[in-house]
Amino acid sequence: MKFSSKSRYALRVMVDLAEHEGEIQSIKAISERQTISEKYLEQIAALLSKAGLIESFRGAQGGYTLKKPKAQISVGEIMRAAEGDFYVIDCLDPNMPCNIVDKCKTHSYWNKLNTLVTDYLNTVSLEDILKEQ
Repeated sequence: MKFSSKSRYALRVMVDLAEHEGEIQSIKAISERQTISEKYLEQIAALLSKAGLIESFRGAQGGYTLKKPKAQISVGEIMRAAEGDFYVIDCLDPNMPCNIVDKCKTHSYWNKLNTLVTDYLNTVSLEDILKEQ
């Protein structure tokens, strides 16, 4: 299983905003600290904003801030905002049904692994990540 650069960068952006919780951070400042191009960062910020994770402010002093406390934002929410729902293998995705699921001896293994990964991502908050540093 491999997460794309979009979800990795989204997590970095959110951790950056969590480090500056309560402060409005410009795209330029985040871009410089995280070495992410401003153009790509704007795309990621749009996804995070649409998911209700960050709030944007316009104007000369504009930028982004967390929409809720860092303890209440899970890594799972961030990953879903960036990628949509994720599955360890394609056949678990309800939009890509598997035609041999009834005969597959490994399906329950993959399903349990998917549940473990999802549960883990949903229980780790931005605050948890910052505490580990």
